[in-house]
Amino acid sequence: MNTPVESQPQAADRTPHKTGDEKLRITDLHSFYGESHILHGIDLYVNKGEMATLLGRNGSGRSTTLKSIMNLVGRRTGSIMVNGRETIEMPSHQIAYLGLGYCPEERGIFSSLNVEENLMLPPAVRSDGVSVEEIYEMFPNLYERRFSQGTRLSGGEQQMLALARIMRSGANILLLDEITEGLAPVIVQKLAEVLDQLKKRGLTILLVEQNFHFAAPIADRHYVMEHGHIVEEIHQHELESKKELLNTYLGV
Repeated sequence: MNTPVESQPQAADRTPHKTGDEKLRITDLHSFYGESHILHGIDLYVNKGEMATLLGRNGSGRSTTLKSIMNLVGRRTGSIMVNGRETIEMPSHQIAYLGLGYCPEERGIFSSLNVEENLMLPPAVRSDGVSVEEIYEMFPNLYERRFSQGTRLSGGEQQMLALARIMRSGANILLLDEITEGLAPVIVQKLAEVLDQLKKRGLTILLVEQNFHFAAPIADRHYVMEHGHIVEEIHQHELESKKELLNTYLGV
């Protein structure tokens, strides 16, 4: 008598596509917190100058994917190629120096320092970081508040500063976790404009985002996650035809 096998979410394509200029490529990634198996064979890639999003409900494994790339989980197996280098055995600080910039959901600015001190503090991981003058041009609010402590900034200003600190470091691959959460629409629109500018500069962006309406117009591709699996890859030109599928997975 055959024993029923528990069904698992089926990925749309478990083999990453062949591309010309991959900056980040993940193959068969499994991640663990203690004995908890969180990610189950993640495959994805992001090219130079491209933005990909990780969509899904809370608990689907999106933030864990970013933390796994930075080796901030208990254990990980598989392959993570960053700028052509295998990083699965690397410690976090070495991974950062390959050009990765990570903006966690809690933002991670130094609240006791003012805006300008926060901008000057991060070490350069590459030589082509965005200058302070360019940052102030992109974020006029930060220029106006440049001598204000982090504790005195609004939530939107703190998020701008968190993103600006990564830009200053010269990172050319950005991992951004829920950067629009709880922010006013005018700030969300500003962040969309800045991300579009960064793409045009050739930066590569992997974005975890709950606000699909923010991500849809500016992202090139969307990976949909469910229960630690990637269950769908949707290109921007497919969004309209796959709207019902997205509604099923995201409940939007």
